[in-house]
Amino acid sequence: MTDVQQIIQQADIFDLQATTKTDAIRELVDVLAKRPEITDPEDFLRSIMDREKVISTGIGIGLAMPHVKIPSVTDFVLAIGRSSRGIDFDSLDGHPVHIVAMIGASDKQSGEFLKVLAKLVLKLKDKSLRRKVLLTPDPQEVKRILVEDED
Repeated sequence: MTDVQQIIQQADIFDLQATTKTDAIRELVDVLAKRPEITDPEDFLRSIMDREKVISTGIGIGLAMPHVKIPSVTDFVLAIGRSSRGIDFDSLDGHPVHIVAMIGASDKQSGEFLKVLAKLVLKLKDKSLRRKVLLTPDPQEVKRILVEDED
């Protein structure tokens, strides 16, 4: 499955309780760990944390995109956590993060992974779309907004 719309439709979208980067990552991993595509939750968490040590996935504009492609993930998974107060994510622009979109994929999905990641970043770079994602209370409506925005 590499259709971004399908990935969004199957995404978990929720409001983060976390106030720190590490807690936000753990909260998102805990949600995704329930998915059958994640065969080893500890490996998933460790891989996400190791990726963060290389360089922060806080890309700026209030957005972070922690991501990994590893053997213990069988297919794309996406969770989007929202924080109205913002989280210090060591972002490249120094600003707090309000949307954390975590993506996991199989190590066999390298080419597709880059395309999915790029499409999601492109979507979420739109300021009005980010605002809708943050302010829309119903996760199903957020999914509709994200899919509707598809080019």
